[in-house]
Amino acid sequence: MPGLPGGRVVLLNKPYGVLCQFTSADGRPTLAGLCGVPGVYPAGRLDADSEGLVVLTADGALQAAITDPRRKLPKTYLVQVEGLPDEPALARLRSGVALADGPTRPARVRSIDEPPDLWPRTPPVRFRRRIPTAWLEIELTEGRNRQVRRMTAAVGFPTLRLVRRRVGPWSLDGLAPGHWREEPVAPRVLSSAAPKTSPSPADAKRPAAPRRSRRPR
Repeated sequence: MPGLPGGRVVLLNKPYGVLCQFTSADGRPTLAGLCGVPGVYPAGRLDADSEGLVVLTADGALQAAITDPRRKLPKTYLVQVEGLPDEPALARLRSGVALADGPTRPARVRSIDEPPDLWPRTPPVRFRRRIPTAWLEIELTEGRNRQVRRMTAAVGFPTLRLVRRRVGPWSLDGLAPGHWREEPVAPRVLSSAAPKTSPSPADAKRPAAPRRSRRPR
């Protein structure tokens, strides 16, 4: 199979249980079993127990633009939680939650009905019979390790199912689990994700990451 043409990305709907990488030392399922386009790699991570959109690219500069937290590229998640979050809990998620690695940035959060076009998960989500569940739509502009799960747990509503629906201008719409398609890179991806001139209050409270030297190309 030929490599990915310039100016394009691969959008893949990662199923539950698949590692967001192309190799596994212990034989667990990886992206290699789903996408055979050579030379691409994920622009950002998605936990094995999460589902949904993964953007793959062969362009190192584009990968950096998508994942650089200073660029604040929005990522949207559909989140099923245990319990029924009230308005104070939603307000805490919106304004920022104190986590062990510092406060989160403000987020867009709203209650939604169960998405009608969402596929059944394999294996099914394990529910507690007497506890109701609810769905939230959460849009973040940062991507810490297991951030959504830690945020909902911090306000008392553990995440049961997590599906990433959007990354910047790219959407999961029309992609079945395990399927992928190519799409062009819109010019606004880089322009709309330009670094901000001043950090958010959450950023200011976290120590700056050490700078890494780049290898010459």
